[in-house]
Amino acid sequence: MSTTPDEATADPASLCEQARLLAEGGRPAEAADLFRRALETGEGPVRPRAALGLAVVLDDVGDEAGARRADWIAIDSGDPEYGPRAAYHLALLHERAGEAEEAARAWRIVVDFGNPRYLPPALLALAQLADEAGDFETARRWWERTIDTGDPQYAPAAAHDLGRRLLERGEPARAQRVLAEALRMIDRESAPYAYARLATAVGIAYLDQAIGAFGAVLEDPEAAADPDIGPLATELLARTLPLRGRTEEAARVWAHGLAQPGVAEQVRARLRRDFAAGGEESGARWWEPVVESAVAEGALPALAGEAFEAVERMYALAAVGQADDARRLRRALLDVAADYPWGDLLRDSLTDPASGPPGR
Repeated sequence: MSTTPDEATADPASLCEQARLLAEGGRPAEAADLFRRALETGEGPVRPRAALGLAVVLDDVGDEAGARRADWIAIDSGDPEYGPRAAYHLALLHERAGEAEEAARAWRIVVDFGNPRYLPPALLALAQLADEAGDFETARRWWERTIDTGDPQYAPAAAHDLGRRLLERGEPARAQRVLAEALRMIDRESAPYAYARLATAVGIAYLDQAIGAFGAVLEDPEAAADPDIGPLATELLARTLPLRGRTEEAARVWAHGLAQPGVAEQVRARLRRDFAAGGEESGARWWEPVVESAVAEGALPALAGEAFEAVERMYALAAVGQADDARRLRRALLDVAADYPWGDLLRDSLTDPASGPPGR
C-alpha cells in the first residue's frame, strides 16, 4: 500500500521526506511523483531539495534527460547546499556518458559554489579530466588547489597523482616535496594503505633524485675520472637504475665506466664485488667474463637459469647410459653439486622419479 500523504494536508517538506523514504525503500517511481509535487508547490529551500531528489530518482529509473533538467533547477536556485550537490550529481551523469567537457563544466559549478564539503572532490575531478586530456599545466593547478584544501581524503590523492606526473616529467625533487608534504596529512594508524601508497611514491622520488645526482657526477669528465668519485658514482648509478626498470641504461653506465682510463679496474672491481671467491686467481676462470657481462646487462637471473638447465641436461644425458662410466658421471655431478648451497635442491630434482632421471 502506498504511503503517499493526503494531497490536501501534505506540505512540500513532508512530501520530500515521504519521497525520500519511498526511494530508500526501492520505490523510485512513486518517489518521483512526490518530488514533482513538492517541486510544483514548494518555495524557498524546499524547491532545490525536491529538484535534487527528483534528479536522483529519475536517474535510478533510467530517465537521464529528466534527471539533468531537475539538476539544473536545483543549480539555478543558487542554494548553497542543494545547488552544489545537484552540480555534483550532474557531473557524474556527464562522466558516465563520456561527456568530458560537460562534466568539467558541472564540476566547475561545484567549485564556484565553494561549499567545503564538495569542493575537494570537484577540484580533484577537474585535475583528472585535464590530465586525461593531456593538459598538464591545467591539471597541476587543480591538483595544487586540491592539496591546499588539506582534505585528508582528497589532498593526498591529488599529491600522489601530481607527484607521479612530476616524476614522469623528470622533476623528482619537486615531486618529493609535494609527496612528503602530503604524507604529513595522513594518519598512519587510521589510513595505513593511503600512507603506504604515498610513502612508496616518496621513496621513488628519492630514487629518481639519486639517479639524477649520480648521473650529474658522471657527466663531469673530471669527476668521472677521479678514482675516489667516478667508480663509486658509476656503481651507485648502475645499481640504482634497474630499480626503476632502466636496465639498458645501467648496462651503458657500466660499459662507459669500464672504458675509462685510470678508473676502469676500480669500476670492474665494483662490478665483480659479489662474485664467489675461488681457488684460482680472479679472472682466470673461463665463466667469469660471462658472469661479468650478465651483471652489467642485468641478465644474471637468465644466465643462472641457463646454467642450472645445462646441469640437468648433462645429467639427463648421462642417465641414458647404464655403463660404469655413466654411473660414475652421475655420481660425480651429484657429489660436485653437494658442495654448493643449491646442491640439495638439484639432487632432489634429479633423483625424484616423477620429475627427472633416476638417481645413483
